[in-house]
Amino acid sequence: MTGALAAAGPLGAPVVAQVTAVEASLFVFVVLTALFTALARDVLAAVIIFGAYSLGMAALYTFYRAPDVAMTEAAISAGVTTVLLLLTLAKTTRIDHEAAFESVNLPAAGAAGLLFAGLMLTMADIPAVGSADAPIWSNPDVTQWYIAETYAETGVENAVMAVLAAFRGFDTFGEAVVVFAAGIAALIVLHREVFA
Repeated sequence: MTGALAAAGPLGAPVVAQVTAVEASLFVFVVLTALFTALARDVLAAVIIFGAYSLGMAALYTFYRAPDVAMTEAAISAGVTTVLLLLTLAKTTRIDHEAAFESVNLPAAGAAGLLFAGLMLTMADIPAVGSADAPIWSNPDVTQWYIAETYAETGVENAVMAVLAAFRGFDTFGEAVVVFAAGIAALIVLHREVFA
């Protein structure tokens, strides 16, 4: 089972992206685990399913040739986040009875539906992978400059690391602050013996 997504390449030649059976299966797995996580009545089950979701996302990132993102997803989402959630559950009191589903908040559901519809409409304006309309092809000089000048400007051989650490240093610093704050919050949660 292999599907094809066709798009126009940068020189007008057709570019075909093959969707393999494994990728399609992983996509279905990720969607189903996301739904089961949201609909799970038991918090422990939701945490475990969330860990499976994160591993599925890491596998998808691997198929899309983004191993750095896949390792981050596996380490942070599937590893650290799942462990912290399980430790938090172990230190809190679990409710023995099953909680019934609450009634649906119609304004919130309507807002979520409008947001989803807006995102789906936006997808039509995003250029296809390999399309001549993609921003990377409309100004190739920028891409070539980063490839040619990264080492001279930063001293870092890896262009991706140079962009993250030097050219977008403030953004990366902000992300590091968020991770640091999450770590401090986790330490506070794990060291508290009594929960309010």
